[in-house]
Amino acid sequence: MSTVPLLTDAELSPEAAAVFAEIRAVSKTEFINNFWRALANDPPALKRTWDSLKQVMGPGTLDPLTKELIYVAVSMANSCEYCIRSHSAAARSKGMSEAQFMELVSVVAMASETNRMAIALQVPVDEAFKPM
Repeated sequence: MSTVPLLTDAELSPEAAAVFAEIRAVSKTEFINNFWRALANDPPALKRTWDSLKQVMGPGTLDPLTKELIYVAVSMANSCEYCIRSHSAAARSKGMSEAQFMELVSVVAMASETNRMAIALQVPVDEAFKPM
C-alpha cells in the first residue's frame, strides 16, 4: 500500500496537471502510472524527476533498449518491484525477448554474487584495472 495517496487527475494541482499533460504527450498515451501519481503529491519533485528522466532516458549514445535493460538491472539490484515491472514492460515494448530477460537476470544474479564475495574477501583492486 502506498504511503501517499495516488492522486487522480481531478485531485492534481495545476503544476502536477501540467507535468501529467507532458507525460501523456511525450508517451503518446493517456495512461499515467502509479509512480507519477504518487509523486504528484510533491509537484516540484514530480517535475524535477520527469525532467531528469526525459534527459537520461532520451536519445543518447546508448540505444533505448540498452537503457531499459540497465534500468531493470539496477532495479533488480535494489529490489524495487515497481521499477522491475514497469521497466521490464518498457524493455519488452522496445524489443527485449524473454531469452534476453532471462540472460539479464543471470548477469544481475552473477554480479550480485561476485560483488558480495569481493566485498567479503576485501579483494584489493588489481593495478591493471586502475586508471593510468
